[in-house]
Amino acid sequence: MRRHRLDEQGITTAEYAVGTAAGAGLAALLYKMLSGGFGERLLHTLFDHVLGLLGIG
Repeated sequence: MRRHRLDEQGITTAEYAVGTAAGAGLAALLYKMLSGGFGERLLHTLFDHVLGLLGIG
């Protein structure tokens, strides 16, 4: 079993907390972008492009 120095305890937990906060912030930003008019236009353009590639639209 490996012993940790006293000043290194909790570093892993802090890194997970920062990663979780960054992930939540990114998710909130994406939700805000995609739930507005920009997201609707983006999805419509993407859908039209895919249909064009398939020869349907």
